[in-house]
Amino acid sequence: MIKKAIAVMTSGGDSPGMNAAARAVVRTALYEGVGVYGIHNGYQGMVDDDIEKLTSRSVSDLIQRGGTFLGTARCMEFKTPEGRKKAFDNLVKHGIEGLVIIGGDGSLTGGSLLSRETGLPIVGLPGTIDNDVWGMDYTIGCDTAANTIVDAINKLRDTASAHRRIILVEVMGRNSGWLAMMSGIAGGAEYILVPEVKFNVDTMCKELKEMYEKGKRYSIVVVAEGAGSAVEIGKEVEKKTGIDTRVSVLGYIQRGGSPSVQDRMRASMLGEKAALAIISGATNIVFGFNEGRVVGVNLFDAVNNKRTLNPELVRLSRVLA
Repeated sequence: MIKKAIAVMTSGGDSPGMNAAARAVVRTALYEGVGVYGIHNGYQGMVDDDIEKLTSRSVSDLIQRGGTFLGTARCMEFKTPEGRKKAFDNLVKHGIEGLVIIGGDGSLTGGSLLSRETGLPIVGLPGTIDNDVWGMDYTIGCDTAANTIVDAINKLRDTASAHRRIILVEVMGRNSGWLAMMSGIAGGAEYILVPEVKFNVDTMCKELKEMYEKGKRYSIVVVAEGAGSAVEIGKEVEKKTGIDTRVSVLGYIQRGGSPSVQDRMRASMLGEKAALAIISGATNIVFGFNEGRVVGVNLFDAVNNKRTLNPELVRLSRVLA
């Protein structure tokens, strides 16, 4: 069934490339002669009826921008059946017959609940720097975030070398160590601590001390936030090694910035795919990339399964340390 009007929204944490994806959804829908609405501030905007019709000009000058022009916000009301019913009624009021959601696990879970309870067709796009959505090996924004971290590591390496320091870099990844692992390998870190892999601080400190005794000038340790506090681990490292140790918590700088070429291109391709799918009547699908190809994953499978860290990355990090 061909849709007459669809909507697009961004939800959860912002990630570079969300704007490129939303832009592609809008322009593809318009190219196909379908009306398209933008929902501001995620599910909160859906509940509050903060919904506007978009034109091609609405999404101009966006592809190079990080963040999300539609905005994003937490919404406790949407977590209730009554809140979701209110949100759905607002969509119906505008004649919206399908919804594209750009976000991470939590956002896609909200979409799956809405679809189950109302029958509204939902297509998801994985927008999260953590790259932790099941069934795919790429999510929108992960490439830019990883490059931002590597740039920070490159800068920290200079001061670490100058002062013969150990520097711990804490990066995002509460439940997933992908960002830490990728940026740590690419940044030449000696140790990468992730929530998926057990580590022993005493063993690490012993090895670090031995490296310095043999003439090593500095060391970089990348810590995913889910593996523990880099500040606390750093205190332990300095105490046990006797080596000057510093900690840099990168924080929200990882989310921002102009998206990389890969994030712009892949987000654009996924946005077109999502728009065409929802217009043609598809539902409960999340589109992503796996091994360089666009794949469609069942929405319920995507939100009910946990993606695991590639053991080959863990092995490589140990070989190259």
